[in-house]
Amino acid sequence: MKKLLTKSWVRVLAGTAACLVAGTAAAQSLTPLKVRLDWTPWGIHGAFHLATQKGWYKDAGLDINFEDGNGSVTTVQIVGSSDNFDVGHAALAPMIIARDKGLPVKAVAPFARRNDIGVLVPKDSDIKGPADLKGKKLVYTAGSLEAPFVDAFLAAGGVKRTDLELLNVEAAAKATTYAVGRADAVVSTIPFIIASVSKTRPSVAIPFADYGLNIPSFGIFANESKLASHGEAISKFASVTARTWEYIWAGNEDEAVKAIIAARPQARLDPESLRGQLDALKPYFGKPVEGYRMGMPIPAEWDDAVKTMTKLELIKGGLPATDFYVTGMVKPEAYDGMIGK
Repeated sequence: MKKLLTKSWVRVLAGTAACLVAGTAAAQSLTPLKVRLDWTPWGIHGAFHLATQKGWYKDAGLDINFEDGNGSVTTVQIVGSSDNFDVGHAALAPMIIARDKGLPVKAVAPFARRNDIGVLVPKDSDIKGPADLKGKKLVYTAGSLEAPFVDAFLAAGGVKRTDLELLNVEAAAKATTYAVGRADAVVSTIPFIIASVSKTRPSVAIPFADYGLNIPSFGIFANESKLASHGEAISKFASVTARTWEYIWAGNEDEAVKAIIAARPQARLDPESLRGQLDALKPYFGKPVEGYRMGMPIPAEWDDAVKTMTKLELIKGGLPATDFYVTGMVKPEAYDGMIGK
C-alpha cells in the first residue's frame, strides 16, 4: 500500500511539474508588446480591455501591456521619439502633423475614421454653428489635438479669435469648466466629453467634420523602427483589436463597458458615462466601405485628410497620403473563428 501511495504521489507531482513547465513555456512563447494609450480609461479603449479580458490577445500569441496616457499629442511624441513603447493609440491628426515634421511614425489601424473633434454647446443655446460663437466664451486647451483646427472652424463662420474670448485651461479641467457654466462652449473630443457634461449641462455637438474638417480620428500607429522589428506582432495586435471592435458594435457594448471597469477598478468609472461614450463614438467609426474591414486604412479618406490638413497649413503637403499609413497589416478575418459574432 505504501509503495502504491508513493507511486501515486510521484505521478501527481510529475503531472503538476509538467503542467507548470507547459504553462511557463506557453507564457514564454507570448510576444510582449507595450502600448501607450491616448488618455486614462474611456470608451475608445473598450476593444483593448475586452480583448484582454476574453484572452483573445493571448490566443493570438501576444502579451499586451497597456499604459495610460495624458493626451494624443504627447503619446505621438513619446512613441515616435523613444524606444519605450512598441505601439501607440491616439488621435491620428497629431500623428500626421508629427510625421510631416519628420517624426518616423505611421498609422496602422484607423478605427474612428471620422473627425470626432467639435464644439459642445448647451441644448437650449442659440449657438448653431461657428458664426454664433461671436462674443461668446469658448474653453479649449492650447497645444491639444483640437487646437490646430479652432481657427479654421471659426473661419467657416466668418469669425476670428479676436471676435470671442478663448479660455485656455488644462485638458483635465476643460469638462468641469464648461459644465459649471464658466464658458458658453467647449472644444473637445465629442464622444469623450458629451456623456459626462450632459449630466450637469445637457449639451449638443457641432462636429468640425460638418465644416469640411474631416480627418482620421483614433487609431493604432507605430514607429517605423518598431514596424520593421515587431511587424508581425503589431499586425496581430491591430487585427485582434479590429475584430474586437466588430464584436462590440454587433450589440456587445455593455461587455466592453464591464471590461473597462474591471481593468481599472481603482478609477471608480461610471458605467453610464462609459456606455454614453461608446454610443457617441459609434457614428465616428464611419459607414462600412465595400472591400474594407474594420481598421483597414481607406486610401480615399486619407487623400482627403491630407488635402484638408495641407489647405489649413497644418502640414506642408510635400508627402503623398500613402506616406502616412501602412497597408496589409490589419486582418480581422484571421480571427473570425476565434471571436464570435
